[in-house]
Amino acid sequence: MKVPGIIQLPPNRVWRTYLGGKTLDILEKKEDPADNHYPEDWIASTTKANNKGRENCVGEGLSRIEQEGQEIFLKDLFAEFPEETLGAKHTHKYGANTQFLVKFLDSAVRLHIQCHPTAEFAKRYLNSPSGKTEAYVILKTREEVKNPYVYLGFQHLPPKEEFKNAIVQQNLDRILSCFEKIPVRPGEVFIVPGGLPHAIGEGVFMVEIMEPTDFVVRIEFERGGYVLPEEARFMERGVDFGLSMFQFDQRSVEEVRKQNFIQPKVIHRYNDSSNEYSLMDEQVSHCFRVKKLCLAGRLIKKEESFYIGIVTQGAGTISTHDLTHEVRTGDKFFVPFQTDRVQIESQEGMEILIALPPE
Repeated sequence: MKVPGIIQLPPNRVWRTYLGGKTLDILEKKEDPADNHYPEDWIASTTKANNKGRENCVGEGLSRIEQEGQEIFLKDLFAEFPEETLGAKHTHKYGANTQFLVKFLDSAVRLHIQCHPTAEFAKRYLNSPSGKTEAYVILKTREEVKNPYVYLGFQHLPPKEEFKNAIVQQNLDRILSCFEKIPVRPGEVFIVPGGLPHAIGEGVFMVEIMEPTDFVVRIEFERGGYVLPEEARFMERGVDFGLSMFQFDQRSVEEVRKQNFIQPKVIHRYNDSSNEYSLMDEQVSHCFRVKKLCLAGRLIKKEESFYIGIVTQGAGTISTHDLTHEVRTGDKFFVPFQTDRVQIESQEGMEILIALPPE
């Protein structure tokens, strides 16, 4: 078996507790696009989904690819060819996995108020080297949603015991009174560290980059007509364990925008009409890196790492010395470590989001 210079990634829709996915159906050119319980597409995933009650769904969350006429898990290709796909240094430190997870996420309803662990919390209590710090890149919002938003951190800090009682009693008015809506718009980029309570509002389509786990505590038990099983609320533990994951501090909307929203910066100019931007670097997070490539014409892309590419706008071609793929908005691909250069070309203009592992 040979490792291709570029690996195209087919859709990998994953069941979730909330509704969405119509935008993904449209990108996949389905006949009757509709929202359902498959609102996410996990991209080049080596992370298994943790869906209570769906344990019989073998490999849910893990990406599959076609290789020499047969379908295999991408992680199996990494395991067989770790140095060619991921590189010796990365594999030595992290094993045969990407060490981050990338998703398309398309929300039809507001998600549950939730929280994820920090890496330190996960090491101490969850027997995992990774928590779930996340970064969001907003791609678009639905026309019918006039004021798209997220919740991010406490704007009105509650006493812990009072907040716990509101959760136990499912007093949603009291729970939501702790948060203010933070407006979002296409092009914005922000980070959600582990420990920070948050929720994505309805009508948001985005790319999510995170540590490679599916750990989550949800303090609302019902959203969109679906009631969470008890074991899916606090990771099979009690409310006190769930709340121990939360960072209890107060921050205004202005402070959130200053501390968590990231301003892209140009890191490479290829020509007058093609630039590369850093969206997430080591100064923002040690968990992953994110870049954005905006091009018109032709350029040669080099990285000292494997990476995941997501076409977020436009169309064009991506090529190595022996193959060429046509790509358009919504297409995803994996570039192995051994591929030293990729030629990217677009006459009409194209934007590609580049997700990379820790430095």
